[in-house]
Amino acid sequence: MTHHAPIAELETHTVTNQPQPLEDTNLFGGDRALRSAVSAFGGDVHAGRLGEFGKACGSAEAIQWGRQANENPPRLKSFDRYGHRLDEVEFHPAYHQLMALGLDHGISGAPWQVGEAGHVLHGAMMIMMMQADAGVTCPMSMTYACVAALGADEQIASTWSPRVTAQSYDPRFIPADKKTGVTIGMAMTEKQGGSDVRANTTRAEPSGDGGYILTGHKWFCSAPMSDAFLTLAYAEGGMTCFLVPRWRPDGTRNAIHIMRLKDKMGDKSNASSEIEYHGAWAERLGEEGRGVRTIIDMVQHTRYDCTLGSAGGMRAALAQALWHTSQRRAFQKALIDQPAMRAVLADLALESEAATAVALRIGASLDRARTDPDEAAFMRLATPIAKYWVCKRQPGFVYEALECHGGAGFVEEGPMPRLFRQSPLNAIWEGSGNVIALDILRALSREPESLKAVEAELETALGVNDIYDRHCASLADFTESGALHEGSARAFAQAMALALQAAALKQTAPDFVFHGFCAQRLSSGRRGFLYGDVDSSVDQDAIIERAMPG
Repeated sequence: MTHHAPIAELETHTVTNQPQPLEDTNLFGGDRALRSAVSAFGGDVHAGRLGEFGKACGSAEAIQWGRQANENPPRLKSFDRYGHRLDEVEFHPAYHQLMALGLDHGISGAPWQVGEAGHVLHGAMMIMMMQADAGVTCPMSMTYACVAALGADEQIASTWSPRVTAQSYDPRFIPADKKTGVTIGMAMTEKQGGSDVRANTTRAEPSGDGGYILTGHKWFCSAPMSDAFLTLAYAEGGMTCFLVPRWRPDGTRNAIHIMRLKDKMGDKSNASSEIEYHGAWAERLGEEGRGVRTIIDMVQHTRYDCTLGSAGGMRAALAQALWHTSQRRAFQKALIDQPAMRAVLADLALESEAATAVALRIGASLDRARTDPDEAAFMRLATPIAKYWVCKRQPGFVYEALECHGGAGFVEEGPMPRLFRQSPLNAIWEGSGNVIALDILRALSREPESLKAVEAELETALGVNDIYDRHCASLADFTESGALHEGSARAFAQAMALALQAAALKQTAPDFVFHGFCAQRLSSGRRGFLYGDVDSSVDQDAIIERAMPG
């Protein structure tokens, strides 16, 4: 945050050649790639709303909240001073300011209410919210995504969906029916199984009042101050999904014990926990034995959010790198004008815009899936493909942007260490790389129409770039020769993701971006190498100018 009139004339030297903080910028108005993608996928109707939100997220105040919330992480309060059990988490006031910023603006609720391009709206808001603080987007994401799963039970949906979509943040720890808005989290995995939720041991027994009593543990429960959680447990009919509120119907605290908070490498503002159900009351969501099927609708949306989160993290890191190098001088030139640095920045800008474009293309498919079976099929396969690739690209991307700052990028006072520590999370959350790659195989096996829908998407960009055409033709090597199996699933995911990014850029970006991306990412011999080895055909000047934060 900019301080008023700091002293530059010191006893030993004058402070010069130091950039100003990047703050009080409009994260929507100043991001051409984001604006173009929103427009291409029908989100222009929300331009005014997004501009207002972009200004709020880019403000010096919001940036200060992000710093404070991460420097003052949440604390578990298991008991009060008299020994009463509480199971509450205390947050710094900045956390609540950030939560209100996102939820009051509708980041979780509006997508289900606006009627047109709602998931594109949500996507753009997530990309910008990530740049204010990534940690708070976790509860926002789960609250957004849970609406898809709540629909498995009409009565539960009629009660909880209006609360979830209320576009209001209410931090009070009181029963949900007394709040202006609620958040909902997830608690799925257990110590012995992790991603293999079939290995779960949590049990559910009928309570006699239409509900169930849950006993067991959950190894990861993020945002434990949520008003309810979707969770998995074994009922008589098999693995079943349940909604577990923090308060029982009689107004007493539910038996959800927070055992400890996770000490994470990043995501410090958000609380993640280990919990136990000691006879916790729950409502069944969907049929007994259909728990995974019920929750998968929510998972598709949270995987979309993982992709958005990484796209937002890339944009934040790129903006910082562009801003720093445009103001810092070395060897009689601004860093950004040094040929080697310029090549790195142009390469990063291509990567960032491709991540944004493919992420919002997924959002468009979520919007269209309700009425278009081809879009629904496209969404089912393209979502895990995009999640796999974009999230895996984020850590290396953020590191390279950090290096653009030199030693200053390694100092905790600046934004880069927090962006770097955060960068691996989205590749792990909602399925790490191997899990996602195997899910892609399952989608191909169970829903072959999804591959046809993705191939139809790729065909829309054929005929204008020879490199792209050859890359798309090579995809048949996986599917036609029987070469697609568990050992090659990651290679297929990468190849398909790159093609989808290029196809999305053809819809959203100027030709110099599309052709530059094809030259950099699809040319034989360039894939997988470090940033900055830029093909001579790439228009570096135009790409950097387009990417500069406004």
